[in-house]
This record gives sequence, C-alpha cells and structure tokens, in this order.
Amino acid sequence: MPFLEPVTLRGTYARLEPLSRDHHDALVEAVQDGELSKLWYTAIPTPEGMAKEIERRLGLFAAGAMLPFTVFDAEGRVSGMTTYMNVDANNRRVEIGSTWYAKRVQRSALNTQCKRLLLAHAFEALNCIAVEFRTHFFNHPSRRAIERLGAKQDGILRSHQVTPNGTLRDTVVYSIIAPEWPTVRAHLDFQLNDKPR
Repeated sequence: MPFLEPVTLRGTYARLEPLSRDHHDALVEAVQDGELSKLWYTAIPTPEGMAKEIERRLGLFAAGAMLPFTVFDAEGRVSGMTTYMNVDANNRRVEIGSTWYAKRVQRSALNTQCKRLLLAHAFEALNCIAVEFRTHFFNHPSRRAIERLGAKQDGILRSHQVTPNGTLRDTVVYSIIAPEWPTVRAHLDFQLNDKPR
C-alpha cells in the first residue's frame, strides 16, 4: 500500500480535497485574487500556467513524491492549493508546502485549520516522525506563519536554489517532530477555538 493515498480532510474553516483537473477554473479565479503570482520570493502559478501546475502536481503524485490538495473555505469556495511533498516514506517524513491562498482568506482561520488537518493526518494516520516546512528567507509572512504554528527552525540552506528570476534562494527549514505534536495540536486548537486568525 502506498505511503500517501488520496484523502479528504475536513474542518470547521477549511476542507482539503485531492487536487483534480476539474478544479482548474476555480483555482484560476482564486489565484487572481491578490495577483499572487507577482510575488518575487515565491513560486505561485499564473492564471495562464495553472493547467501546467496541476499537471506537474498530479505527475508528482503519480510518482509517489507528492499528495496535492485543493483548499476550500468554509463556504465551499476554492481558495488555494497545498501539498504533502518531498515524501520520504522509509523515514516517515513529509514536507507541507507549495501552499498558496487567495488574498480574501489570508490572515484568517483557514491557514491554521489547513495546517491542523495536515499535521494531524501526518502524525496520527501516517505515523510520521517529522513534518517539515520550507520557505524563502525573504518570505517573511510565510516565516511568521510557520513560526506561529509552533514549528522550530532547523537552519538555513544557503544558495539552495536558483529562482525563476535568476536570484539565489536561501531556504529556511522548519520542522515539527512527533513528540512535539500533542503540544502543537493543543496550541492550534486554542487558536481555532478561542482566537481564530
């Protein structure tokens, strides 16, 4: 049985469904909210490149290297994409990444809910020993969001990647390990139940 199998994850503020080509038009609409693809320090698909990005993610899923999701908000509107990626089944590790959200749901409970769902599935269903997050050194909003989850910084991979605009990306690596999950879970539940953000 494969380590990662398609699954739908549901919470009060968000629902994660396995990515489908049928989501294309709604994803195009979502990515246009905030002109997200213009952010230089992250790789978010353009409206014109959405079909190619869906095919890329589905291809990585077929190869066992990714489990991509479409993100729906509490009203059932498509609001973005996220994935389990850099899958290391032998060592029971995954990265949560390649995530973007429409501007209208940023800084809402949706991101906290998505991470709560993905982390719970990773630690409680997949029995992961660690879940990783990576982001560009200059993506300060992403870094703050990852730190608010309770992830700890492992380090910085200097000159880790060449970005599409030709600059070098320093990648900040964070993780949550299995013994930390009960505390992180309580923290996320408090955020969602008491002070959604």
